[in-house]
Amino acid sequence: MSGSRRERPDQRSLFDRETGSVKKKWKDKLPVAIIFPNTYQLGMSNLGYQIVFSLLNQHPDVVCERFFTSGVDTPLSVESGRPLKDFPILLFSISFEHDFVAVVDQLRRAGIAPRAVDRRQGGVVKAGAPLVIGGGVATFINPEPLAPFMDLFVLGEIEPVADRLLEYLFAVAGGRPLVDCLREMAQTMPGCYVPSFYHPRYREDGRLESIETEPGLPPRIAKTTYPGGTVAGHSQILTDETEFANIHLVELGRGCSRSCRFCAAGYVYRPPRLWQPEAIMAAIEARPDDTQRVGLLGMEMARPADLKAISDFLLDQSCSLSFSSLRADAIGGSLLELLSRSSLKTAVVAPDGGSERLRRVINKGITRADCLRAATALAEAGIYTLKLYFMIGLPTETMEDLTEMVDLVLEIQETVMAVGRPRGRICRLALSVNCFVPKAWTPFQFAGFGPMETLKERIKFLRKRFGGCHHLTFAADHPDNAYFQAMLARGDRRVGELLLDLSEQGRNWRQVYRQAGIDPDLYAVRTRGQDEALPWEVVDHGIDRSYLWHEYQQALRAKSSPVCGIGADTQCRRCGVCRD
Repeated sequence: MSGSRRERPDQRSLFDRETGSVKKKWKDKLPVAIIFPNTYQLGMSNLGYQIVFSLLNQHPDVVCERFFTSGVDTPLSVESGRPLKDFPILLFSISFEHDFVAVVDQLRRAGIAPRAVDRRQGGVVKAGAPLVIGGGVATFINPEPLAPFMDLFVLGEIEPVADRLLEYLFAVAGGRPLVDCLREMAQTMPGCYVPSFYHPRYREDGRLESIETEPGLPPRIAKTTYPGGTVAGHSQILTDETEFANIHLVELGRGCSRSCRFCAAGYVYRPPRLWQPEAIMAAIEARPDDTQRVGLLGMEMARPADLKAISDFLLDQSCSLSFSSLRADAIGGSLLELLSRSSLKTAVVAPDGGSERLRRVINKGITRADCLRAATALAEAGIYTLKLYFMIGLPTETMEDLTEMVDLVLEIQETVMAVGRPRGRICRLALSVNCFVPKAWTPFQFAGFGPMETLKERIKFLRKRFGGCHHLTFAADHPDNAYFQAMLARGDRRVGELLLDLSEQGRNWRQVYRQAGIDPDLYAVRTRGQDEALPWEVVDHGIDRSYLWHEYQQALRAKSSPVCGIGADTQCRRCGVCRD
């Protein structure tokens, strides 16, 4: 993987300002648009998006250019200023359900028919219509809401299939019939899902009955998994316009071993993989010469010995550390020394569950004592602002759990104040409360969302309890937004078909769906049975449904479970992923 480069707003274009020519010419090249359906700031903070952009541009016969939600009628390339409709290949990188509408909206505003069926005629792509491909973690959690709009999904991590994918893209660009290429890809290439070859059937009550597969195709699509390389994934472009400005991001691995029952990433990235310390150090060394701040992604599952080696390496390199969040039970040793020397002002700790009982329900694996120890250690390291993340609306949650959350937050505040006062420092807490959204491929895929009124009452309760607290800020997301996300997260193609109506009409989403005869509660609020057909199971993550159901039952009983094993000497066989 190539080294990082720095990008300022006036340096984004591939135009050579002295000669007036494009630095990487289109002639005899395959133009590919990689689209992040959100802002430049969010897109360039996404390491996966940067890795795919860099990977495609390493091919000598490809010109890959970036697109973001621009807020104008015609989306334009960051590199060349060309409109989206000039590109024969469109690759969407989708991380969040809330961006599903933006995907459709971006196609429509570019003058491209959003529905895949409208871009074809008799199995042949209409003149001027592009091949539209979906990727990103949101698509291999549940691709079905976007199935009406995609010619192809690449489900999983792109590194193992990038070369073969490009071979087929060159074949399509060279005139080979698209339907032939798509069928061959679906038959032979891991992770390739062509929605037009799969046909859902529904029961009279609205639930999924089955998904019929055309002959010769696998009934389920196995996602691709990257085993790692000699250099860990890292930032390819640093820019001042992101949340991680001037921070060189490096991934310590992919997946997570902690087995939190609400977290889709902890399941769809199985088996969890830790990169070798040498690969991580090589990625750190790929940073620009003038960049000394390094952000480590995946610290929650790093082995203590590896974390110590990496921390020592960063200290030797005179680098400082940045991170998104830390597990409350993983702070100490060389890491704490590195934190102390990094001049960090803010750290994030995510207990997620408000009470000891709820943290067993979600299998978080941390205790009140862990949270207090972490708060003390971070304050002693000179970090005087703590962000705390919690969820409300978790399965089996009661008001007693919320009362315990309030007590924990106030105890954490007093703990950090006791460290800060003798030093003449005011310690601040920023409390963020989000509504729990059930996600596919987690034990909570069977659970219901809400109810809405309960969520609103609990936010009101918490706002009142924290309203008079000095040096503490409270923020909560709107339950209505979480409800919409919950509907999309467990939605099917019928939910997806109406995304075009939302884009075109700009009306309230509830009105659009109810007018079409679709009850959002069927997707968001309803609990699922053990044997119910689930639309997202067209993807095969290797996880046994019986394992997820067992974990759901354990959650309802507030029983914790062992974490996922890492390494051949400790691998378990419980979920099914490592069984072979």
